[in-house]
Amino acid sequence: MRDTPPLDIAGGLLLTAAAGFVDAVGFLRLDGLYTSFMSGNSTQFAVSLAQPGHPVAWEIGLLFVSFLTGGFCGSVVSLRTPGRWGPAAVLAVEAALLAAALSLAFGPAQGPVAPLLAAAMGAQNAALRRSAGFRPGVTFVTGTLFSLSHTLAQAATRIGPALGWLPDACTWLALVAGAVAGGLAYRAHGLEALAAPMLGVGLVLALAVGRAVRAAA
Repeated sequence: MRDTPPLDIAGGLLLTAAAGFVDAVGFLRLDGLYTSFMSGNSTQFAVSLAQPGHPVAWEIGLLFVSFLTGGFCGSVVSLRTPGRWGPAAVLAVEAALLAAALSLAFGPAQGPVAPLLAAAMGAQNAALRRSAGFRPGVTFVTGTLFSLSHTLAQAATRIGPALGWLPDACTWLALVAGAVAGGLAYRAHGLEALAAPMLGVGLVLALAVGRAVRAAA
């Protein structure tokens, strides 16, 4: 983490908080399904298939397809966009998807908000790569929590750095804080709350564009 620029760390944590925000909005809107936490959706998908009539399997399946599509498109954009412009291009895709979801809040029919959010979260995972032992901008934290426990053990046994656990702890806290904010905002403002993560992603996008421009100069 010491070798990671502070703006990269801040941007990654902001994206993680945005993912928590979006996941909380999706969870409340979908009565217990997720727009980024596909491990939880996978378990619920399996349970649904074991029940008569498969009550929500099709809805979870749509989230899987949307997440995969977003991740695929984000990865293609990242791989095809040269140099430092890759993260900015992927973030632009994510911002556009969030903007599309937000626009549905102001229409007569709110439409397919959840698939758009899932696609945005899939794309986000392609935006930033692992750096200095942790992955900023992540939309899931199971691996992060295990990594936190492992780095805490390393610190306790003095095998690893005393503060080596800090990146994982900050990532988890960012996601939880974002989810709390998302839950509160959705209950108060409905889908209009999506303006907050869209602005957060837009800020990180602006930073990525600025970096790419400086690198090209």
